Amino acid sequence: MSANVEPIIRVEGFAAGYEGKAILENISFTVNRGEVFVILGGSGCGKSTLLKHLIGLYEPAAGHIWIDSDDITAVLGETRQRFLRKIGVMYQSGALFGSMTLLENVRLPLEEFTELPEEAMTLIARMKLKLVGLDGFETHLPAEISGGMQKRAAIARAMALDPAMLFLDEPSAGLDPITSAELDQTILRLARSLKMTFVVVTHELASIYTIADRVIMLDKRTKGIIATGKPQELRDHSGDPFVHQFFHREAQPASAAATV
Repeated sequence: MSANVEPIIRVEGFAAGYEGKAILENISFTVNRGEVFVILGGSGCGKSTLLKHLIGLYEPAAGHIWIDSDDITAVLGETRQRFLRKIGVMYQSGALFGSMTLLENVRLPLEEFTELPEEAMTLIARMKLKLVGLDGFETHLPAEISGGMQKRAAIARAMALDPAMLFLDEPSAGLDPITSAELDQTILRLARSLKMTFVVVTHELASIYTIADRVIMLDKRTKGIIATGKPQELRDHSGDPFVHQFFHREAQPASAAATV
């Protein structure tokens, strides 16, 4: 990462909850342009909740989220459409349309949000598939390729409109260690070659150590951030017992586990 960091996402005083129950409170952090930023933590800590708010699916209970200078808690109409064009999202399952080929899946955002000629949309879709190593698989249906390839196709679709940042929800979920490692390398290659910002939700330690420039760690007990920084530094130097247990993959003591 460059020493001259520039925030592309800024979160201040964020809070979220469902049905009157607080999940996250008073969350503040920044994501710098061009970095791979990982949101991690134990089950039920609010990782996916935070991601859904970052991409504008829900309105925060409190606070503000700025995406590249737009306050997405306030944008409407054409401004909101402009914001949505800046981001791409890959959901945990990949969420490809099973009845459409990979090329058709990647073309879909171009058909919905641009007025490009047919030939141009097809060319762009082919280029995006090639970027994730899927050239030659354009006519395959999702069911005809592996889980790892489906995740890469979903990333290609998320890149169709040339977004400034990609949000990935548990990209390694359901993948074997080798396939997961290959996906990590795809993420790193795209981030470095395209200077693209990635925000990744995961609890897979191997992936975290491989791809993350910085992380924040959420904690359901405090409903907030209990650690931030480079994962290797948190692993080796954090004084928080829960952070230490997470990064060293240690079980909680029986007495502590009983209170959670």
